[in-house]
Amino acid sequence: MRKFSFPLLCFLLLPSLVWSQAASKLSPRVRPFVREDAPKIALTHARVIDGTGAAARADQTLLIEDGKIAAMGDAATTKIPDGTKTLDLTDRTVIPGLVGMHDHMYYPSPGRSLPLYPEHASSFPRLYLAGGVTSIRTTGSVETYTDLELKLAIDQGKMAGPRIHVTGPYPEGKGSFTPQMRQLTDAEDARLTVEYWIAEGATSFKAYMNITPDELAAAVNAAHAHGLKVTGHLCSIGFREAAALGIDDLEHGLFVDTEFFPGKNPGQCPDDPSAAEKSLLDLDIAAGPVRDMIRDLVAHHVAITSTLPVFETFVPNRAPLDARVLDAMLPDARIEYLERRSSISDHAAASFWPALFKKELEFEREFVKRGGSLLAGLDPTGYGGVIAGFGDQREVELLVEAGFTPLEAIHIATSNGAEFLGELDKIGTLAPGKAADIVVVHGDPSANIKDIEKVEIVFKDGVGYDSAKLIESVRGQVGLH
Repeated sequence: MRKFSFPLLCFLLLPSLVWSQAASKLSPRVRPFVREDAPKIALTHARVIDGTGAAARADQTLLIEDGKIAAMGDAATTKIPDGTKTLDLTDRTVIPGLVGMHDHMYYPSPGRSLPLYPEHASSFPRLYLAGGVTSIRTTGSVETYTDLELKLAIDQGKMAGPRIHVTGPYPEGKGSFTPQMRQLTDAEDARLTVEYWIAEGATSFKAYMNITPDELAAAVNAAHAHGLKVTGHLCSIGFREAAALGIDDLEHGLFVDTEFFPGKNPGQCPDDPSAAEKSLLDLDIAAGPVRDMIRDLVAHHVAITSTLPVFETFVPNRAPLDARVLDAMLPDARIEYLERRSSISDHAAASFWPALFKKELEFEREFVKRGGSLLAGLDPTGYGGVIAGFGDQREVELLVEAGFTPLEAIHIATSNGAEFLGELDKIGTLAPGKAADIVVVHGDPSANIKDIEKVEIVFKDGVGYDSAKLIESVRGQVGLH
């Protein structure tokens, strides 16, 4: 028998030791959801969509070791080391973990007399992960300390969930529609708020609808001084003005850009939001003011986050009645959602939302065509029905409806988000050396994007979670916690 010195033996055993430490940190609460956790795993005979936008590759093997992708290549030629657990993924496709860029941890409360959004600290982390979302930006927080503690618990293996990039509380001006958002008093208050939450651990900020130009400028400058980014769901400020003030990202797209409303006053939201939305219907997406706005955003390197699922719910007879979504909901939340959905459909003849939704699809396609960086999220707000994980999958499907190919849509929902977060060297695409954040789906989403819903296993840092078990564990909880 060959003898090894102790230092050499430790070196040879190091990969297994590293994996053992990573695997052993998972708490007993997480273990029931783990399906695969061997130190070395080979995913064989898989179709690979790597997230770069490149064509899918058939009959591939991916080797996972130490939580990372160790190798990728043709199944016929990729050598599988001894002692590797092998999974045959014939008829399966692997894609990178989705990077959700508008993925709140809260959801509208049913039966509320005020617009309130309880934190879903129990159900949403599991549902995001179950849907193939391995990284999220919370993009606005109503319980920032809770989000920070959730991030810590997930990072320590005490909870199952995605990596969380915590966005601080909303910098909002006077006129907030929910008491869960504190209203700023002035620009100095905006600066102090941003700096306080940076010290607490927030890594980005989202300006909200009634913020003034001075307050937004102060928030942006404070965040940028620490190397952090600011996005915004704006109303008082138009997109081009926000770009000039240094904003890095804009949420929702054309739906919320009020700069084209003839009656808008500087620094104020229009008195009639419906009239502002209707004013968008006559715009030519490829020419005139919209073309100029897109050119300005691209020149300032301002990204746009697509959140098509939440707006789809306002279109009569839209948003599929997905049994998975309905089963996840608290009965009261489900009833309230279905009643509101039915009421919207009852007034279909008078609705301008079908045309407005189509206009947004055209805008997002044109924005990318002109060189813009489009990110993807779901936004689980509105009146309900848009749920963590499931909504992220729906976003990818709607990007395809907007005119992107399935490969382009997956690229937007994975690589683009990772790049914006500054983490493309670690996540966002499938390549040797990157984190083994890999979603196994049954079928071929490059040919049929609906197959993206057929998630079986979600690997995060090389640990494979059982999607079905995660979903079942929170059945009937959305709307409550």
